[in-house]
Amino acid sequence: MKGRAPDPEILRALMAQMLRIRRVEERIAERYAEQEMRCPVHLCIGQEAIAAGVCQALSPDDYVLSGHRSHGHYLARGGDLRAMMAEIYGKATGCARGNGGSMHLVDLARGFLGAAPIVAGTIPIAVGVAFGTAMRGESRVTVSFFGEGATEEGTFHESLNFAALKGLPILFVCENNRYSVYSPPEVRQPAARSITGIARAHGIEALAGDGNDAVAVYGLALDAVRKARGGGGPTLLELETYRWREHCGPNYDNDLGYRTEAEFLAWKARCPIDRLRGRLLDEGLMGEGEFDRILRAVDEEMDGAFAFAKESPFPAEERLRAGVYAT
Repeated sequence: MKGRAPDPEILRALMAQMLRIRRVEERIAERYAEQEMRCPVHLCIGQEAIAAGVCQALSPDDYVLSGHRSHGHYLARGGDLRAMMAEIYGKATGCARGNGGSMHLVDLARGFLGAAPIVAGTIPIAVGVAFGTAMRGESRVTVSFFGEGATEEGTFHESLNFAALKGLPILFVCENNRYSVYSPPEVRQPAARSITGIARAHGIEALAGDGNDAVAVYGLALDAVRKARGGGGPTLLELETYRWREHCGPNYDNDLGYRTEAEFLAWKARCPIDRLRGRLLDEGLMGEGEFDRILRAVDEEMDGAFAFAKESPFPAEERLRAGVYAT
């Protein structure tokens, strides 16, 4: 996509996807205090452009894996919202049968192979998936989503090394929202450390981009996916963004002191939805009525998903140990 503006339909699709992710997570935040979602939730409000932009660049047969902040990736990949909400409510109709909750989403039919809360835990799994597709001669690309804190884990380096060695069709997507829980990079990493530099040292093409610009994310991802599908090997994208809510939970936490209200407001002013909305309005590609129609459709879908989740049964007691041990 270098040097070309995306098709207006792509722009509208990016907008609809970000609105859907934002609206769903806001509803989760609103209802979390009811104490019926008995699992931790890590919301990606403020980070929607990365999930929407990367997944828009994929083909139906491609694979995606994620970490603990995975709602946006699951939804952007086409995951079943009803199954996602049922999982968060711990119900048997959930996408992981109520066994895992928010941090263990999966939708194999849509190529979303799973999420896990262990930091960097799904990165080597994604590399293994990409290795498998390469061995079978399949034209599939695998995407590994992870936060910036994952780049401090040894398995991140091992995965990059193996992916580069084998020239695997994989896209590593680092969502750099600055904080690992409450810790900024300066208390965790030496000042000269560079995530893209680390990837290049392993022989992998690495690019940095604005993770709050859905169009820019889409362009970077599309080029990387095409390169991987064509046999050009792995790429790492470091996309700068910012989470609005607390690390884990539905609330705002600027009062804790690890970040300032001024910093939060500066990032909020870079809202990815507002930025693309302004472009679509300015270019006459969408009107206010179209935004309202999208929101009404999402609200209707959410009403059905929450009702489905609340009405679904809990897993049967005899399933408690199912899948835990080999028979």
